[in-house]
Formats: sequence, C-alpha cells, structure tokens
Amino acid sequence: MQPILKINLTSGEISQQDPPADWVNQYLGGASMAARLLYEHLTPELEPLSPQAPLLFLNGPLSGTSGPSVGRFVICGRSPATRLWAESNCGGFWGPELRMAGWDGLWITGQAPEPVYLWIQDKKIEIRSASHLWGMDTYQTQAVIEAELAAGKVSAACIGVAGENSIPYALILCDHGRAAGRTGLGAVMGAKNMKAVAVQGHGKVPVADLARYTPIRSEANKSLRSDAMTQVLRELGTSGVAEYFDYLGEMPKRYFHHKSLGEELRASGAVMKQTILSGVSACHSCVIACGRVVRLEDGEKRKGPEYETLVGFGPNLGLNDPALATRLGELCDRLGLDSISMSNTLGLAYQLYSLGIISPQDTGGIKLRFGSAVGLEELIQQTAHRQGFGALLAQGARALGRHFGAEEEAIQVNGLEAPYHDPRGASGMALVYATSPRGACHNQSDYFLVDVGQAEPSLGMDCYSPQGGAEKAANVAVHQDWRTLFNSLVMCIFGNVPPEVVLSLINSACGLDWQIADMQRCGERGWNLKRVINHRLGLTQANDTLPQPLLRPYADAQPGEEFAPDFEAMLSAYYQVRGWDPATGFPSQEKLRKLGLDWVIEDLSRIQQKR
Repeated sequence: MQPILKINLTSGEISQQDPPADWVNQYLGGASMAARLLYEHLTPELEPLSPQAPLLFLNGPLSGTSGPSVGRFVICGRSPATRLWAESNCGGFWGPELRMAGWDGLWITGQAPEPVYLWIQDKKIEIRSASHLWGMDTYQTQAVIEAELAAGKVSAACIGVAGENSIPYALILCDHGRAAGRTGLGAVMGAKNMKAVAVQGHGKVPVADLARYTPIRSEANKSLRSDAMTQVLRELGTSGVAEYFDYLGEMPKRYFHHKSLGEELRASGAVMKQTILSGVSACHSCVIACGRVVRLEDGEKRKGPEYETLVGFGPNLGLNDPALATRLGELCDRLGLDSISMSNTLGLAYQLYSLGIISPQDTGGIKLRFGSAVGLEELIQQTAHRQGFGALLAQGARALGRHFGAEEEAIQVNGLEAPYHDPRGASGMALVYATSPRGACHNQSDYFLVDVGQAEPSLGMDCYSPQGGAEKAANVAVHQDWRTLFNSLVMCIFGNVPPEVVLSLINSACGLDWQIADMQRCGERGWNLKRVINHRLGLTQANDTLPQPLLRPYADAQPGEEFAPDFEAMLSAYYQVRGWDPATGFPSQEKLRKLGLDWVIEDLSRIQQKR
C-alpha cells in the first residue's frame, strides 16, 4: 500500500502515513481499512462538521489496475445525517489518478480560514484559493479548475452549494457526474472550506506480481464483457431491470405506499434508449460502461439518470417521465445534493401533503400532489440554499417528519433515506436496510439481485423466494460480507466477477496466498468493525428496525398478494448467524476474537457498562 497523504487545513501542515503492514493484510484497503484507520478518531464527542472531524479518501489494492470494474475509491468519516459511520463509494477517474500520483489515500482535517482547493500533481501538493469557486456548481467548478491549472486532463472531486451550506445529504462529485452521494460527506468537505481536490498522476499503480496479474485481469475483463448482466447494463444502464423490479413489486410508487403506478411504466432503461439515449460513459478502464449519455429537447448531451434517480424523481412521486428525471437529477448533481435523499425527502413531503398534515401554507403555496412536477425545481433549489420550505427539506426525511409530528412516515433507517428497492418485493432488503452500517443502503448489499437469482454457490449461498423470511438470514450476512470485501478492493458491485477470479486478482495484486474463506473473513471483519464503531457512536439494538410503512402490505395490493416481510423473525435469525447478542446487538466476544478484533473488546465492555 502506498502512503496516505495527510493535510491539516487549519495549520497547512502536510505529512504522510504508512499504514501498518498487518493492517493491510487484514483489511486490504478501501472502506474496511478506513474503518481501522479512523477507529480511534470517531468518538461520541466528535461533531461531524467540526474542524477535528476527519475526511478520508481511500483507494483499494485493485483501484486503477485496469482490472474488472476497479476504477473506484471510497470516502469515509462521520455522517452529519446519521451521526454514525459514513462511507460513500465513487467511480470515475479520481481514484486511479491519486494512485498514479503515488498516494493511496488523502486524509483531511482542520478548517481552512477561507475557501481552498487542493492540487495534487504527483508529489507536488498545493493548497490554492477557491474564493472564486465558492458558489459555483459542480460542473462549473471542474471546468474552471481544469482551465486554471492548464496541466492537461485532471480529475477534480468537488462540492456544490449544498456542501457549502452543510446540507446533511450533500454529495462529492467528479468525472462524468460520478458521485459519492450518500451519508453527506459533501457537507463535511464544505465545513472544512474545501471546495475541491484536483489530482493528476504520472506514475504506475503498484501491483505485487504484475506478470501474474495481467493475464488474470485480461481474462476477467473478457469474461465480464460477455456477461449477461454487463450486456444489460451497457445497453440499458442500471435501470435496465426496471420493468422486472416493477413486476416483482420491488419498485415502490407514491412514496413506498403503492405497487402500481396506474399506467404503463416509462421510467425504465428501455424507454430511455428508445427516446433520449445518445451514448454511454464508463469509469476508468471499465468494460461495462453503465453510464448514460442522453440528449433532451435542447439538443445538449448530458448525464442520464441511473435507476435510483429515475425512480426517485419518477414513480416515487407519481411521475413517469425519464426526461424530467434527467433534468432533476442533473440539478441535484450541479447543486451537490444526493438524488436518493432529495427525492425521498420530497416523497415524504408529498405523502404528508396527501394526508393533510402539511398544506400550501407550509410549502410557500406549492401544491405537492402525486403526479405533479409543479414546483419541484424550485424546491430543490430552495433546499440547497436552505430557503423557504427547502430549509425543512434540507434537514432530511427523518427531521422533516419529526417537525410535523409524523416521523413514523419517513422511509429511512438511522437518518439515511431509503433507496428504491422495496423489501415487499425483495424481502432480503429488510435485513440489509436495518443492519447496514450507514443506514438504509443498497450498496452495502445489493441483495435484491440475489433475490432474483444471482447467488454465489462457492460462497455457500442458496436461492430463496424473493418473499422468503428467516431462512435467508445467513445468505444476507454472507452477501454483506462479500460486498464489504468489494468495498475494500475497491471493486464495483456491477462487476459480476466469480469469487474464484476475485481471489486470483487479490493474490496476484497483493502478494497473498488466500483461500475463499480468507476473503469472506476479511469482509466479515470489516463489517463487524464498522458495527463496533457505530456502537461507540451511540447505535443500539433498537436502531436495527424498519419504518412501519415497509412492514405493511402495499395499499393497492391485490387479494392474495398482500405481503410484508416477517422482520422480527428475520432479525432474530440474523443475530444468531452473525454471532451478535440479541439483547444489545453487540458482536459477541467470541466473534470478535475469531475475527482478530479482540483489541476492541475493552471498548465494547465500557460501552455496555455505560448503558
């Protein structure tokens, strides 16, 4: 592992850190390594937006190696939205550029006295004024920085006005609209007065055994290119399975209360291709190219929406227009807002309006009726600037519901708004949302794909009904560990790469001699360490729950199709297979010792005594 670049924006001090070799062997890199590095710093007293709060950008051992879907990096810290573990995963070219510059991570603390951006060109590090960039949107910021540096192609990760205004679901965005969207780390970046980090590298990405790695990587890419999932993603994007999810009841409508939209679905990859698709885009060396390039009525090419944005600004609000979702998604990207949290929070506002809990007097005269897009752009702008009704929307769904005495209506877990994979259509997501270390999240485990048949037999996974129950708890745990490994490497979850091939990539890139069980243990170790961090930050067993609307059948469910997951039975089985105490939700001492996490036992004991 290459050094981590450390910058204190208060003092301007620049240093570096080499992670201990045994940590590298235990956690590999990415989010699990970030959890180990940040463990001592993420204390209950730490305020997420304080100068002391760390913001850690980190690559993994496969990042930028031209392997299958490995052009990614992670950003970690403490979330201003959940006050728990924050982790966001991003593609594009930024991570590989940082590795080619000779760094595997960037650790930011402190607060600059005025807006700044960082310029990292190999070993040359500059802290530059960003006063002229403050207030610009993310696309403008990238363009101005590239022109200003005049160094050829650079990759800049930046925030928009939402991050500047400390919106708790502000994102960090880089190339082609690639976003680290979830958990609000754009607000942490903004609180540090850091507008952007521009990177350009000219070195080689380190690989332990390049002669061995290269043919494995090439063959893996060749196989991935012909994979059925890859072909769907390339042709139709992440919304290529929208119709099937709609059929299963996995795509929620009208803020998670309806299964049917009442009209033919147009919020899909197939309709996008037939109407507005102009091309595709890809992250660094990725053969999948799931990114959409679309052309709307103005003739300009722009980033097209992925599944979450298409549904969030579509069926979630009773809408059904891919072009509208494109415009609203781009507006969120430019302002620096996570489109999942923004659309979810707007969905809650629509739901409260339909229940008569809020009125036009609350919304500044805007009538929030399902199926109407009137006022949406204005509300998104208000949110980013904390103006009007947007000042309430800016707090997120949980706080919005609480303000109107209806917190139980907010579809969120631990303060993170749920994405659009409903547990009533794919029941495994009930456990995924409730136990994810960062709140309701579909990227800590995209178990909805397992629920439609994409199991990994070599990991000991079986196939169960999409509406199964407690019998799938062990499957969910295995899949969460598997995705935790991906977030360590850092590998995209869209890369449908067999475990045996991933193992070969790890061993050749890292100089290890692992077996599949070692990969699984690495993932389980990272998952449990994040659990311990969250316990230190205040998480209890009571946090492992779902909002009540997800535990009731859809309002429009047909006779004989009324289904809701048996969540209590599933959670009980999950605790058992995880080796977690059902009374506290803490990992048992036996489990921690087995994973080599015995060094946290004393901390856990102190937490238990205080509670």
